[in-house]
Amino acid sequence: MKYVWLGLFFGVLFWSGLHPKDMFTWFLEVIPALIGFVIIVFTYKKFPLTPLLYTLILVHMIILMVGGHYTYAGVPLFDYIKEVFDQTRNNYDKVGHLAQGFVPAILAREILIRKEIVHASQWWLNYIILSIVLAFSAFYELVEWWVALATGDDAEAFLGTQGYVWDTQSDMMYALIGGISALILLSRWHDKQLKRFSA
Repeated sequence: MKYVWLGLFFGVLFWSGLHPKDMFTWFLEVIPALIGFVIIVFTYKKFPLTPLLYTLILVHMIILMVGGHYTYAGVPLFDYIKEVFDQTRNNYDKVGHLAQGFVPAILAREILIRKEIVHASQWWLNYIILSIVLAFSAFYELVEWWVALATGDDAEAFLGTQGYVWDTQSDMMYALIGGISALILLSRWHDKQLKRFSA
């Protein structure tokens, strides 16, 4: 499992960095995946995660690397979807923001449960998890803003607004939808995997 994970990570990373559409945008999009990889390496023995969470993190990293290779507004499959469904924009960035809520929700859930930070009902746990998801999403939007201010026009592909005035707000909405979906779909499966840490 570990070697499959590493093989997929480095394989997609290598492909992503091979003649990307814009090298600066590639770096901006891929750096969170690289930071995440470093954190995983340093915490792998001290605080190993559930297989479910490792898989979700890898999927999120791949989404970032694909977006980095093409830029979020230029992913070919979503250009095709745009034409078929007569959409006004390439919506691959919404997949990224959905994952930005989906994956951190399970990450926050795992840390909160295993570290026994929340001693309350499931409803309070879910509320705190979704608050963390929204805080993370809002912080990422701030980072995008800071990068745009610092680099000017060079950050246009990184921002990926494509002229949509409500892009920031819709990004956070998609993250919230992702977080809620993760809690509904994966909580029981996650609980089963968490039992091995409490045994």
